[in-house]
Amino acid sequence: MSFHSMWAELLPIGRSSASGGYRRFAWTGADLDCRAWFEEQAESRGLACETDRNGNQWAWLGDPARGDAVVTGSHLDSVPDGGAYDGPLGVVSAFAALDELRDRGADLAKPLGIVNFGDEEGARFGLACVGSRLTAGQLTVAAAHRLTDADGTSLPRAMEAAGHDPETIGPDPERLARIGAFVELHVEQGRALDLSGDRVGIASAIWPHGRWRFDFAGEANHAGTTRLADRRDPMLPYAETVLAARREAELASAVATFGKIAVEPNGVNAIPSLVRGWLDSRAEDQERLDTVVAGIEKAAAQYAAAHGVDLSVVRESFTPVVEFDHALRDELARILGKDTELTVPVLGTGAGHDAGILSGSIPTAMLFVRNPTGVSHSPAESATEDDCVAGVLALADVLEGLARR
Repeated sequence: MSFHSMWAELLPIGRSSASGGYRRFAWTGADLDCRAWFEEQAESRGLACETDRNGNQWAWLGDPARGDAVVTGSHLDSVPDGGAYDGPLGVVSAFAALDELRDRGADLAKPLGIVNFGDEEGARFGLACVGSRLTAGQLTVAAAHRLTDADGTSLPRAMEAAGHDPETIGPDPERLARIGAFVELHVEQGRALDLSGDRVGIASAIWPHGRWRFDFAGEANHAGTTRLADRRDPMLPYAETVLAARREAELASAVATFGKIAVEPNGVNAIPSLVRGWLDSRAEDQERLDTVVAGIEKAAAQYAAAHGVDLSVVRESFTPVVEFDHALRDELARILGKDTELTVPVLGTGAGHDAGILSGSIPTAMLFVRNPTGVSHSPAESATEDDCVAGVLALADVLEGLARR
């Protein structure tokens, strides 16, 4: 199957010899190499390839101007030292599914598209799904122009340096109007399929999620000469809040993570004056998420007061629950269950995706491929060859079923 050769060809691009993970950040050399790979795959199959105004790549079989195209794909960029499967599995599987359909001699009545969305992970500029957000009008041009990386390079300047005109970015309703359905295949970022024993699943919804910044402001002082009783140490309430987040998440069957911290003045022998921690929290529904975050904020306020520390909490981002198109989801289940007695599991996910961004504009759905460990955003992310092939065949079945109607 073509999947194996494509996967082997893509695998070395942007891989760190030190960590074994990937550093395919938007508009860098590794990202450009991935884009070149995409173009080569499209051209070798006789597909019309184009890059849209927002830097997303498209490969077309048939004329998308008809307005009812069936599109699949994902992204090729990565988080820092991320795994090989998150994103690329969906793009490689898309080309492999097209090859499978051609081998079958499938008679497709609708145009078929394959997409590589730009800057999905947000590793460089701090905002996820930039390419799809711009296309769907969920990110304004002004806000996009304000995005900068850790070195101070703006998104427009990075695009320009990579050969893309930043003056073209913005909403693209004409392009979205071409699409009748979008189906994204993705490695599962969890263990639900592994626990159920299924190779492939269908997404029901993306959990509501957000990011909150907790600022604990105390008083800097000498670590060796300041009595414990005289300290206003913000590290203490921060540490207690991290533990509180775990407790609140467990009570609500949700997740809550303090994964990033900044300390001032950040000296080994200095009591901090400020500890800033970022909370990521996600839950199956809005009520549970609100309960978790409210509980964490209440605990943080109590701990801060007990240590004479000031607290401020700012919500930096929030995404409400995304329900995938029910009719399309049901159609995927019908197609995959046809002529068999198999019931394809339907499961929610706590991770965001381009499909979720597009769901407000066009009918979208997702397929998940089993991840035996559930590990993601890590070099340890994995999927077996048999499961990857099962995902390709499932995607081919879905594309054929949707494009024939």
